[in-house]
Amino acid sequence: MSDVRMFVLGALLRGPMHGHQIRRQAQVDRTELWTDIKVGSLYGALHRLVAEGAIEVVRTERAAGPARTVYALTSAGREEFIALRERTLREVRLRPDPVDLALHYADDLAEEDLRALIGERRDALRARLTAWQRQREQAEPYLRGLEPITFDHTTARLQAEIAWHQSLLEHLNLLAGNDRSQAPTAERGQE
Repeated sequence: MSDVRMFVLGALLRGPMHGHQIRRQAQVDRTELWTDIKVGSLYGALHRLVAEGAIEVVRTERAAGPARTVYALTSAGREEFIALRERTLREVRLRPDPVDLALHYADDLAEEDLRALIGERRDALRARLTAWQRQREQAEPYLRGLEPITFDHTTARLQAEIAWHQSLLEHLNLLAGNDRSQAPTAERGQE
């Protein structure tokens, strides 16, 4: 929840906003691509932050559409945001990837099936990198401050993942080659 908390509190640092504005900001920024934030979780976070005193309801607006509750940051919320931001900038989080666990238990998979699965993952990462680079090009005229370098961070992570998957495929090919070369002579003659 700390990513969602930091996003909501950070958005409200700019001034009072209603939930739809915060949700729209998350959609425009496409936060689900570069954070663990799900846009649908923002309203629940707003209610929790009000209950905890980190933000407060300042008014309800009614224009042509539905009534909108406007929220503002409290001093406690500002302090929490500063603490969350500092902790996040200091803390190094490299979450374990479940693919490592799956590989740990992949002994019963046929080599060609495992290579195919890993190749599909690599290709999906390549597609994601291409889409990310296209998105960065489209966003380029609007990027300001540190935003370009945050795009570069995701690009570097995707490139590293692609390189690791390629290395794994090469390793699997070497293992397959070693298994064939170590097979008994009679079995090699039957190939």
